[in-house]
Amino acid sequence: DYASYLSAALPYLMLNQRDGIGLVLFDEQIQKFIPLRSTPSYLNTILKNLEKPTLGSDTEIGLVLHEMAERIKKRGLVILISDLMDDQETVLSGLKHFRHNKQEVILFHILDRKELDFEFNTRTRFKDMESGSFLTTEPWQIKHSYTKRMQRLQYEYKKQCREQLIDYVPLFTDQSLEIALHSYL
Repeated sequence: DYASYLSAALPYLMLNQRDGIGLVLFDEQIQKFIPLRSTPSYLNTILKNLEKPTLGSDTEIGLVLHEMAERIKKRGLVILISDLMDDQETVLSGLKHFRHNKQEVILFHILDRKELDFEFNTRTRFKDMESGSFLTTEPWQIKHSYTKRMQRLQYEYKKQCREQLIDYVPLFTDQSLEIALHSYL
């Protein structure tokens, strides 16, 4: 939901600057491709597609990014909004493809604070949002390795994006969207 709200707010801001907007929704492949336009009425098309997106079982961010980098030849701004729960190397490779094509890129990394803090005190059942599978565990058994892995993931995205001149913006789902966007913009 947070990503959808962000995806709705950004085109509104861009149209106010007379910039063109488009939208790509994807899972393992592109589900919806709405090409770039700069007319104000086009915002309704974007919003309708964000209202009830079709959710797939998995994502292939890197593959989709490469496909989109090949499709989009006109220089502009590409914004990826994701939880980045995918293969980090392929995601970064896809983002680099856009930079190679002289696109400006912003990566909004959507996070829940519990993903970083992992403050669970009792036996917990976790559900994979994409596959629907469950894992039941005592959080203390995996907390240390899990939090180190999440910190490393964030660090690598931040480092690799900085090297490629890609804006990396972590956003937390408990942050007001207005405050989060204001601090970035």
